[in-house]
Amino acid sequence: MFARLRSDIQCVLDRDPAARSVFEVVTCYPGLHAVWLHRPAHWCWNHGFKWLGRFISHIARFFTGIEIHPGAKVGERVFFDHAMGVVVGETAEIGDGCTIYQGVTLGGTSLYKGTKRHPTLGKDVVVSAGAKVLGGFLVGDGAKIGSNAVVIKPVPAGATAVGIPARIIPSKTGESADVTDPKFQAYGITQEDDPLSQAMRGLIDTTASQEHQIALLWCAIEKLSQSSRDGDCVPKDAAREECFEAEKLNQLIGK
Repeated sequence: MFARLRSDIQCVLDRDPAARSVFEVVTCYPGLHAVWLHRPAHWCWNHGFKWLGRFISHIARFFTGIEIHPGAKVGERVFFDHAMGVVVGETAEIGDGCTIYQGVTLGGTSLYKGTKRHPTLGKDVVVSAGAKVLGGFLVGDGAKIGSNAVVIKPVPAGATAVGIPARIIPSKTGESADVTDPKFQAYGITQEDDPLSQAMRGLIDTTASQEHQIALLWCAIEKLSQSSRDGDCVPKDAAREECFEAEKLNQLIGK
C-alpha cells in the first residue's frame, strides 16, 4: 500500500514542474486526493456497499471538484492535473500512467444498464483540458486527446485526436503522432497539422494550379487567334489572368 502511495506522489512530481515537495503534493493536490478517495469508494462498490461507495465519491467531489463514479476503474500512477470539473462515468476504465486535465468528461452515450457505456483509456493516455470522450470504446496506449476535442470513436495507440468531432492524426512509425520527443508532454500538444486543414490546403493548392493552367490555355488560344483569318476567337469573358487568391485562403485556415 505504501509503495503505491509513493508511486502516486512521484508521478505528480514527475509530471508537474510546479510541484516543489512531497509535503506540498500530499496536502495541496486535489487530483491526488480524488484518486486516494476513489480507492475505498471503489472497494465498497465492488463489495456490495453501493450507497457507501457513492457517498464517499460524493464527499470526494465536494472537496476536490472531481467526480469519479465508484464503479470506474482507475489504474496506477494516474494523475488528475488541476482537474476541476472532471467527470468519470461508471463503466470507464483509466489505464496506468494516464494524465487527465481539467474539464474532461469520460461519458456514456447509452441509457442501457449493465452495458459498457463509458470509454476505456489504455496506458499513458493524455486527455487534455475540456475534452469529451463519449462512448464505450478504446483509446489506445500512448494516445493523446487534444483540448476541447469531442471523441466519439476509437483512437488507435499512439495517435492524436483533435477537433469536433475528433479527427485522428495517426502515429508515425515507432513514435507518437503528437511529438517527436518520447518524453511526457503536457496537455498532449501536437506538432502535426489538423487533418482537415491539410485537406483544405490540398484543395486550395489544386485549385490554384488549375487556375494557372486555365490562364495558360487562354493565353495560348489568344496567340493562335491572332494568326487566324477568322479573327479573335477568345471569348470576351475569358479569364486570361489568374485571380485565385490561394495565399489569402491559406492564411485564413492558418499555418
